[in-house]
Amino acid sequence: MFRPTRILQVAVASLFISGCASSHSGSEPPAAPLTEAIDQTIVSNDRINSNRTPSPGKQEAQPGDFVGADGRLLPEVRAFARETAAAHALPLEDVEALLAEARYNATAARLMAPPARSGRIRRAWASYRQRHVDAVRIREGVAFWQAHRAALDRASDRTGVPPSVIVAIIGIETVYGRYTGDHRVLDTLATLGFRYPDPNRPERQAMFRAQLADLIVLDHRGSLDARTVEGSFAGAMGLPQFMPGSLMRYAVDGDGDGRVDLAGNTDDAIASVAAFLQAHGWVRGAPVFAPVALPADALRLAQDGLKPETGWAALKAAGARALPGADPAWQDLTLGVIDLRDEIRDTHDVRCATPNFFAITHYNRSYFYAASVADLAHEIADRIGYGDPNRLAGPGL
Repeated sequence: MFRPTRILQVAVASLFISGCASSHSGSEPPAAPLTEAIDQTIVSNDRINSNRTPSPGKQEAQPGDFVGADGRLLPEVRAFARETAAAHALPLEDVEALLAEARYNATAARLMAPPARSGRIRRAWASYRQRHVDAVRIREGVAFWQAHRAALDRASDRTGVPPSVIVAIIGIETVYGRYTGDHRVLDTLATLGFRYPDPNRPERQAMFRAQLADLIVLDHRGSLDARTVEGSFAGAMGLPQFMPGSLMRYAVDGDGDGRVDLAGNTDDAIASVAAFLQAHGWVRGAPVFAPVALPADALRLAQDGLKPETGWAALKAAGARALPGADPAWQDLTLGVIDLRDEIRDTHDVRCATPNFFAITHYNRSYFYAASVADLAHEIADRIGYGDPNRLAGPGL
């Protein structure tokens, strides 16, 4: 059986590549470009991880920035309250009362600020992978799978997403719930929605305002308590680190108790990750990486978009060949050759990705992230004995 962790690695000296693994730069790929769709992960996973180590104190919350000396919301915030109330048919007084309780979070502003250093940061795939496909996440991922096997198999049966991929995402996001964030989400979203620290990114500020509006709607529905719910410095919540928009649109009740609790109910978190990927194009029975031997000059085939662009016939004409022993159904899918570039080591890990790889990029719009999820999933599944994201053999698959 082919192993997905490495399809082709090419060392190239002094080679300029126009189509890199992604449009991100730096060993920790920065925030994904915004589109009309609400991103699940707002900033790179590494930056959120910086918020998941235990700290001696709570977030730096400061009062006063969203309410004027007259005790009323500032005009900008008041206008947002009116727009939100009108758009979602909410009582204006309730929206204003909630926003009046928001506090400026200096930690969120500091961590979201653009880096002080100038110049382009070089990407390093090997270092990124080493941080995410590590012994702790593998070992604890096996334990998490064993403890929640029934819920994982149930979610996989329903959506076609392998248990290993669900486990890997939760492992990379929060180390299986160990670090979910201790920032009040109301404060972080208000801070980033009205005081975003980079004036050159107005679209980011608008996006965080949209997430704040979703939080207010969720509070009104009784889905959460916006006055107490905590998350990352970017406003992501629970084991899978869902933003409010994703919680509203994709979170599901995994155990049938009539509630959705991504922080305290592992079954709900598992089912919601699977539902998210299914909604973003996961193909049941397809691998994440196709069993393909790429030609020596595969870099010329690499793309940098977030949708697969190439059919198998075109790849085969370019010199790719299918490895024996695999179900050929993947050959009917649109594929994408991706380059996981390590600029520090001057290497290229080039792979043939299916739509399932690109479904993972909706969680975090980074090729590095999606490939790390697939590689961690492979390592964990290899120890469990089924559910590999590329072999796809076993219960539920």
